[in-house]
Amino acid sequence: MLEVNFTGGAVAFLLGHLAAISLYVKFRRERPASSQKAAAVTTLLAVPLVSYQLTGKTDVALYALSLSGMAAAAWLSSFPRYRVGLGAMMFVTSDLLIFARMGPLAKSALPDLLIWPLYYFGQFLICTGVIASLRAKGEFSPRPGA
Repeated sequence: MLEVNFTGGAVAFLLGHLAAISLYVKFRRERPASSQKAAAVTTLLAVPLVSYQLTGKTDVALYALSLSGMAAAAWLSSFPRYRVGLGAMMFVTSDLLIFARMGPLAKSALPDLLIWPLYYFGQFLICTGVIASLRAKGEFSPRPGA
């Protein structure tokens, strides 16, 4: 969607981030360590700020707030941090490279080389981490008669 209509794609991703935040909050970690809370708050605040600095665009920073909220919520969730949390941070990095491509790295090949692998493997870690964890909690039990 981003390749066809950037604004439409951003709205679709924003809605996806809100859905992910809802899932992560539903399965939040009971007692996160102070360092985990600090990492989440830093992510929540830094990603929109860096996004604005890379692009100078308020709408990008507002989108980045949903992105950072998703990553912070993933980090504080009860899902495996080194799968779901790391995957969310890879997703953030992929988007920051998209924003950098709009500004300081416009002529660099680096974003084009890294955006899709970071996004793909980030999503892979998120999906496999969430599904494995929910299966272990009995959330994907076979339906009777299925």
